Amino acid sequence: QAAPGSNSRGLRSGGTEPNASSSSCSARSPPRPHKPTSPDQQRRRPPPLLLLPPQSNSAAPVPATPAMSIFEYNGSAVVAMVGKNCFAIASDRRLGVQLQTVATDFQRVFKIHGKLYIGLSGLASDAQTLYQRLVFKHKLYQLREERDMKPETFASLVSSMLYEKRFGPYFCQPIIAGLGQDDEPFICTMDCIGAKELAKDFVVSGTASESLYGACESMYKPNMEPEELFETISQALLSSVDRDCLSGWGGYVLIVTPTEVQERILKGRMD
Repeated sequence: QAAPGSNSRGLRSGGTEPNASSSSCSARSPPRPHKPTSPDQQRRRPPPLLLLPPQSNSAAPVPATPAMSIFEYNGSAVVAMVGKNCFAIASDRRLGVQLQTVATDFQRVFKIHGKLYIGLSGLASDAQTLYQRLVFKHKLYQLREERDMKPETFASLVSSMLYEKRFGPYFCQPIIAGLGQDDEPFICTMDCIGAKELAKDFVVSGTASESLYGACESMYKPNMEPEELFETISQALLSSVDRDCLSGWGGYVLIVTPTEVQERILKGRMD
């Protein structure tokens, strides 16, 4: 017998002795059989989480499709070529909105004075705005200096105007062609912030520039006469715009000599 006041092994601190019914209730019940889930319950289950490895912040996401350059929005092709005491500048005549043709008589070559011309490829609205500002600047120069601007001076003016707007640039790539002292031809091109590139043979710009480079390199000869220069630049332009879907619909060619300016319209493929 246990001593009075002490609890036996079978007694709890409350002093009650467990009976048979309580011991049977405290015993572990057998596991219930697993019931198969219905299709509705399976559909209601949340999908399992897919753990992906962490991505590095240095790797930029790759776009699904390449972004369009704003210089390709309207399409263009401009080329200038040097001859013997003469030069030629030509452009296509198409104005488009990507693959939709809007006009087939658009002007991209503009006159500054009788021996100086500029061709503007790129965004059509910026090209017209830039040309109007250049005409304004040249007229002020004529009033102040009482003479026309030299091609080299005009190229520096265009370059400084483009660089002035470098944080919000004109989306244009100008080509400048003119006759300087002793009727020496001058041509140059530049990018949209005014970085000049001088050349002694030819310069190109626009969406068809890659095709124009190849055609001009294969057809150009130094010291060409005006008629031969016209044939060369016309064939180079027409063969190049046929390989570019954003430019075309014929061409516009200017042949400038010390005594005259010849203006001609080319008819090419109309598709």
